Amino acid sequence: MKALVYHGNGEKSWDDVPDATIVHPTDAVVRVDAVTICGTDLHILKGDVATVSPGRVLGHEAVGTVVEIGPGVQRVAVGDRVLVSCISSCGVCRYCREGSYSQCLGGGGWILGHRIDGTQAEYVRVPFADNSTHPIPDQVGDDQMILLADILPTAYEVGVLNGKLRPADVVAIVGAGPIGLAAVLAAKLLSPSHIVVIDRVDARLDIARKIGADITVNNADQDPAEVIASLTDGVGADVTMEAVGIPATFDLAVSLARPGGHIANIGVHGEPVTLHLEDLWIKNLTLTTGLVDTRSTPTLIKLVASQQIDTSSLVTHRFALSDIEQAYDVFSDAASSGALKVLLSNDAGVR
Repeated sequence: MKALVYHGNGEKSWDDVPDATIVHPTDAVVRVDAVTICGTDLHILKGDVATVSPGRVLGHEAVGTVVEIGPGVQRVAVGDRVLVSCISSCGVCRYCREGSYSQCLGGGGWILGHRIDGTQAEYVRVPFADNSTHPIPDQVGDDQMILLADILPTAYEVGVLNGKLRPADVVAIVGAGPIGLAAVLAAKLLSPSHIVVIDRVDARLDIARKIGADITVNNADQDPAEVIASLTDGVGADVTMEAVGIPATFDLAVSLARPGGHIANIGVHGEPVTLHLEDLWIKNLTLTTGLVDTRSTPTLIKLVASQQIDTSSLVTHRFALSDIEQAYDVFSDAASSGALKVLLSNDAGVR
């Protein structure tokens, strides 16, 4: 079969690799019908994730059809159309019993495209298939469902839930890339009084307004602190979300939070960030980080199926799966291409 293989810093190629096969009784093999590229994949290519070894098939998000199951699989059948979650769960360890699937001690967690071969391939082996796949409602297309493999549950859990967002809060989202825009969709579920999105790319701010942001700020020519102050009588945002993963955006998210407020870090950081506790301790701030657990995925699937959330506007480019190297070029040059999420489909097409 063909797959996108990581060959070390900055190097990748669409290669022939051994077919995905059942290794453990709880595995399933899924034909990849649609897949996307995550910002984390770009971090891997830059060398920010040292635990990914050369030779690894990348990718941790997919929609597909089950073609084979191990003898221990009970809830998934051949022919099922499923969402492959970015997080795998053994279902029985201490953390999985608590719903903290990302910290699975039984061989799960974030393993696809990280510690085992991932989803940017024609077929993928999915460990713990009963716990790590989700059936897809008939009325939901692949372009909607693919966003529930990672970025929507990440925005909802690591941003909205960890950030303790409440109705009528003022929330500032720093970064209008895919994860920041997903945070807009997720934040709307809790009815904040104002969603303020901050970025330096006007095209992305336009999309943020279309999907529900109340106010957008291009911080290349406008001070977001002044905007937040005008909404809060000078106090600051109740919740800020960092959705980029660089020191400057983290510092901005911290600076915009009110005393007693909450800073939810969603972005993946590839370099150290300075936490100025000498200034922050007196403000009673709460800072949270996190890797998504995907415990919210079934709820989000219901919301998408009932048209309470529409994720399709975040898919900006479409490619054949075999054109994945071109898709990476487009996705990694988002400033020029305007790419948010790219959708790659196999020869069977995308629903």
